[in-house]
Amino acid sequence: MATEAEPRTDEKQPTDIVPDPSRTDRAKVAFAAQRGHAGARIKDWLATADLDDADVVQLADRRKQAKHDDKIAQQQRTVAEAHGRFAHAKAQAEAGETRGGNLAALGGRVAAEESKLAALQSTVVMPATEREANSVRHGKKAGRAALLTVGSLATLPAASEAIEQATHGQPLLLAALGAAAGYGWYLVSRPFVAGQPSPDAPSMPVELAAPVDLTKQEAQAGGREFNAPPPPALTVQQLEEALRKIGMVKGDDQLQILAVPQREKDGNTTVVFDLPAGQKVATLQAKLEEFAGAIGRDSTMVDVEKAGSAVRTSLWIADEDPFENTRPSPLIKASSQIDAFKDGVPVGWGKRGNTIRIPISTSNIAIGGGTRSGKGVGASNLAIGSTFDPRINLRIVAGKNNGEWDPYAKAGIASTYFKPNPARLLALLQALLADKDRREAELGKLGKSKVVAPVIDQIGGIELLIIDELATYTRPGKPLQEEILEALVLLASVAAGAGMLMGVITQYPGADVFPTELAVNFTTKWAMRVDTAQQSNAILGAGSSGMGRDASKFDPPRPGLGWLVNPFAGLTDRARSFDIDQDERGEITMLLEKAAKIREAAGRLAGQWDDPIEKHLLNATGLSSAAGGPKRDGVPGRNVLNHTPEQRMQLEACRGALIAMNDLGRDVAQLDEMAQIIGGSMTSTRLGELLRAAGAGGVVKVVIEGRGRVNGYQRADIADALNLLEGN
Repeated sequence: MATEAEPRTDEKQPTDIVPDPSRTDRAKVAFAAQRGHAGARIKDWLATADLDDADVVQLADRRKQAKHDDKIAQQQRTVAEAHGRFAHAKAQAEAGETRGGNLAALGGRVAAEESKLAALQSTVVMPATEREANSVRHGKKAGRAALLTVGSLATLPAASEAIEQATHGQPLLLAALGAAAGYGWYLVSRPFVAGQPSPDAPSMPVELAAPVDLTKQEAQAGGREFNAPPPPALTVQQLEEALRKIGMVKGDDQLQILAVPQREKDGNTTVVFDLPAGQKVATLQAKLEEFAGAIGRDSTMVDVEKAGSAVRTSLWIADEDPFENTRPSPLIKASSQIDAFKDGVPVGWGKRGNTIRIPISTSNIAIGGGTRSGKGVGASNLAIGSTFDPRINLRIVAGKNNGEWDPYAKAGIASTYFKPNPARLLALLQALLADKDRREAELGKLGKSKVVAPVIDQIGGIELLIIDELATYTRPGKPLQEEILEALVLLASVAAGAGMLMGVITQYPGADVFPTELAVNFTTKWAMRVDTAQQSNAILGAGSSGMGRDASKFDPPRPGLGWLVNPFAGLTDRARSFDIDQDERGEITMLLEKAAKIREAAGRLAGQWDDPIEKHLLNATGLSSAAGGPKRDGVPGRNVLNHTPEQRMQLEACRGALIAMNDLGRDVAQLDEMAQIIGGSMTSTRLGELLRAAGAGGVVKVVIEGRGRVNGYQRADIADALNLLEGN
């Protein structure tokens, strides 16, 4: 009997797949937690919470400095373009292609653009204000919001389709993108522990993530260790309390801080603030000693400057005395020519480490101080700096008979140099006054009321007369004291506009040596350590000590440290001269050798140019002090610089013969033995010719031990001839 066929058991039957409810719920919870962490991190990032106030201020400072640097770079390009146009127009005019009428306008533009560039380069970029810092933070927020907006487009279906098309469905590229996206999600979705992201990878479930140990751990090899910035040298509260102590802040008055105190790379601190209404920066500067004490510093460690308005203050604070250690002159490394008229000569440094330059252009200069105060080193910086500009005619009148100033003569740099000689100083002052009249006439022809840079060469350069130990000539009772003082006062009061300046050095600053009628015409003053406030006032001006500028109160006194006043550079503060040594290191000779090369190339060594001052002295006295005189030792003599070539050879022959006698150890010698010691191409015949022409006469009978009576010369005859040639 037939039965129903049983169903086939080999066919696959569909089955229902039921997901595990517990696993799905855990995934949703984990994803929700991750999404919460991601949202919190993104919100924190958008709010720039990762940038503290110090970071934002630094960003604002860098942005401000970068903008200033861009302005300078743009102005430099403008100056270069102006120079190019001027050079092209000049070449066309010289070639006869144009009349050159436009040259003056183009030259004026060059000068104007260079002036703008100099102004930009000298402008100090002030620290960022609070408003500028807030602007930087808002800019960061806006940039991050824009970045997130663009990034969010990738989540749209159209963006996903574009990614698919770009990768052409290639599995490896898709896998790489997927991995990058996954890692990015991991970074932003990690849980927060104690307000910070966990450094460890999260483990699932999220609530089981291990807590983070926030205690400081030892730095691992190759790892990074965070070093917190040092605390500010001065808090705002300490600043306000110090100003209250000295009466600059009263009652409910408060400071407006524009740039918070923050240590700079060199460890110093600068803070910019506005004083309360009714107070001025100048008042705070006058109270600098009291203020420095109130904040626990020496006055050399504190600097106050006006930062724009009368109340806006730039306060600089150091933890160490900036004048404690000596510094070498920058000229030791830089041997190139400088512009002493426009840029000035480097003489020392100020509190903030800035190089101080004194221009040789508009002001007479007085340097005073007691014994071993360093005034001589300060004067050396001034004199040596001036030699690096060949347009400066340096004339030196020494106050002592030592060799302190001899290197300037030996290098051929000093246009005039002589040692104590009141009569010659008076003659020199009269020569300078006469040349003043010539210069003023030249300026009149050029249509100028005073010397300006383009006409310096046309009037004969800038005259700089340095008188060392002024008291040697101006102290009551000294020879020709009244006549010399009268000429000094006249020259100081009327000759600066004609490019004739003086620098005086005195160890005895007082009204009898440096009287008011003379001192008033010396607007650049450098007062180093003195004994009394009266002596300090004699240099710096009456009442200076009452305003805090007292050179008798340096504690501790340091050689070369003094109060320097230069109104043309806007400077009234302490400065220390660069350390230049001659006796042990020979630095003055080395620097003057560099300067001599510059001057020789320009044709401005003594004897290379027609010097009206030395010509006047030669006519008045019959003696020359050009380059220190015949022996270059500060003793005037016959005008050796104008000797004929034959006379110069006679001089060298006489000197060589005397040296030969010294080597032989006797006062008589024969021509052949002297010629052999002199060496070179010198023969006995030529030596005899030169000695006879010099006035030493012919050979005479002399007695030489071991030879008897022979033909030769006696020392006295050759020495007399040499003295005659040298004008002694």
